[in-house]
Amino acid sequence: MELTISETKAKELLKEVIIELAQERRDLFFEIILEAFEEIGLANAIQEGRQNEFVSEESIAAILEGQA
Repeated sequence: MELTISETKAKELLKEVIIELAQERRDLFFEIILEAFEEIGLANAIQEGRQNEFVSEESIAAILEGQA
């Protein structure tokens, strides 16, 4: 048996879930939103970093060990 749902109905259900979550579990809702922003920031940083030259593994190890 296969269950299908229209895009309109899926959006409506998602909105209801988000509203209920925001109202009843503010702490959890805040954590989810914060995590999403952190992921976006990380993705942007990775994309920006890839535009520059790569750093060698040895350089990173030296920095972490306090030798640089």
